[in-house]
Formats: sequence, structure tokens, C-alpha cells
Amino acid sequence: MKPRSILQPMVALMLILAFLGGCATPTPSAASQASVTDLLGRQVLVPSTVDRVIAIGPGALRLYVYAGSLDKVVGIEEMDTSDSIGRPYLIANPSLAELPIIGQGGPNNAPDPEKILSVKPDVIFSTYASDATMADELQSKTGIPVIVISYGKTALFDPAVNESLLLIGQVTGQAEKAQAAVDLLADYQQDLAGRTKDIPDAEKPSVYVGGLGSKGTHGIESTQGNYALLNAIQARNVVDETEKTGSVMIDREKLIDWDPDFIFIDQNGYASVMEDYQQNPSFYASLTAMKSGRVYAQLPYNYYSANLDTAIADCYYLGKIIYPDAFADVDPEEKADEIYQALLGKAVYAQMAEDFGGFKLLTFAE
Repeated sequence: MKPRSILQPMVALMLILAFLGGCATPTPSAASQASVTDLLGRQVLVPSTVDRVIAIGPGALRLYVYAGSLDKVVGIEEMDTSDSIGRPYLIANPSLAELPIIGQGGPNNAPDPEKILSVKPDVIFSTYASDATMADELQSKTGIPVIVISYGKTALFDPAVNESLLLIGQVTGQAEKAQAAVDLLADYQQDLAGRTKDIPDAEKPSVYVGGLGSKGTHGIESTQGNYALLNAIQARNVVDETEKTGSVMIDREKLIDWDPDFIFIDQNGYASVMEDYQQNPSFYASLTAMKSGRVYAQLPYNYYSANLDTAIADCYYLGKIIYPDAFADVDPEEKADEIYQALLGKAVYAQMAEDFGGFKLLTFAE
């Protein structure tokens, strides 16, 4: 009878445990996760509370700075520590360069899973992945949620940027900051477009922007069709005649044919332009913009992807020069600092001007 008396309580205990198990709450890991959709359309499970973040790939950290809390960043790519020139997000936040290195960085270098794991991030924001397979592979190797963000096709005022900023805010609990950044970009876009929308096309001067970077620095022949900065102020870009979009290397004779009213030189290519000028002064002397003193400098904005703050500042400067009446109330340098302050928390135009030359009329001398 004794064995029976021992068995009965054991069976009862097992039944109670089974009952309690059936009524148990979800496991902590399941209860503390949420699903988000990244810019590749991937469904990614992320922790409901995110305290440790890294942003990898061209421009990823910049987007994070616009929308997220810097206190959560626990690592940085070497690409973003080697030099802050041309990258206002690093100029404004130099402490980021002191974080642990999580990989080499750069458009042609794959992420380093081992170094990423060393800083134990809760999530990874990435611009590396061009397809879901690449993102899934990194996620599989690290066991950390990989959220793909993007600059889209044009970067400046591209809807993909807004989606990325809002996604960063959602994941990191910074929805208010992210929404403020999105609203700010929309305000600048509307203001720029509104200033020029009533100017008839026949009254718009012709414009050419040369010296634009494209996988390196180039001279005056390097330009863009369907150029986002000129599109923002509805300017008449002579290159649009080619019906090409993005980087274009033109024949310099074509520039003589176009003979634009205004020429802007991106300061990233200024040295190349000046070297060419010394060798071919007659070519430059034949251009109406050169003869009439209408050649100006714009700040370079493509450094490890697009610095949207600098690009917007350039838009206001271009507008001020091309449409002085429509931008009569704008001081380009003050506007640049307003933009930097709003997006980055610090006015850094003076440093950008020191590094590149700033907004100015360009003079050429043999």
C-alpha cells in the first residue's frame, strides 16, 4: 500500500504542473519582440526595447544620427573614423569616432560578423544589403536582427529616406525625433519648390554643374542629368537635354554648345577643374558664364553616401544665385547652419567652409 500512497501525490503533482503549463504566459523572448518591415520588405523580429545599436554601410550612421539616440550607438566602422572631412554628422558628433571599431566599412567591403558581435548590439541598421539574401546571411551569421535602410534612388527628398528615418525611430523608441526629421525635410522641400514654382520656364536661366564626384574626383566634364539639387529648385539643367539620369561624363565641346548662363563647380572637383584651366584656358574663356563672372562653388555633399544637410544647403545657395529675387530673404551661410543645427544638433558651416572653401564666386587666373 505504501507504493500506492507515494504514487498518488506524484500523479497529482504532474497534473497540476501540466495545467499550469497550459496556462503559462509567453516566454520572455516572444513577449519582448516586435515585427517591423525594412526597406527590402523583409519582416524582421526586433526586441521591443533596443538599447544597443550599430549602423553599417554607406550613409547608415548618418541616417541614424538624424533619427536616433546617439547614446545607443555602441560601435562604428573604421571608414567613419579615419576622416570627418565632408561628413557633418561626424563633425557635429566627434565622440562617435571614439567607439569600438566594428569593421572596415566602405561600399566594397562586407560586414565583419566577428567584430559586430564583439559590441553586442541589439539590432543592426544596414545599407549594405542590395537584396534580402545578403541581409538574411548577416542576420544568420550574427543572430542579431538586421534592418535594411536606404537612400533610395535620388537620396535628396527620396521617400525611401523618410521610410528609413521613421523605421529607425520606431525600432529605437525615438519616433518623435524621427518624425521631426521627416517633417523638417518636407518643409525644406516645399519651401524650395514654392519659391520657384511660378517662374516661367522661358525666364529661367540655363545652369550647368561640373566637377561632381563619381567613384572619385573629376573635372568640369563630370556632371549629372536629372540632378536632384537643380530639380529641387526647378532650375533648367542643360544636361537634361541628354535625357540621362545620374552621373554623366560629357564631351567638353558639348558644354561650349550649351554655353550655360551659370556654372557651378562642386568643390570636391575644384582642384581638377583648376588644373585643367591652367592647361586649357582658351576653352574656359569661351564660356559665357566665365566671361560674365557667373561661375560659383557649391559644397560637396557626397561623402560615404549623401549628406542630405549639405545638399539642402547647396539648394538654397544655388537658388540664391540663380533666382536672387525668389531667395532674397536667404543668407546661404546662415541657412546652412540652420539646417545643420536642426538635423545634427550643431552648426558646422564654418568647418565645411574651412575644409572646402564654402559658397563663393570663383575667379580664374592663368
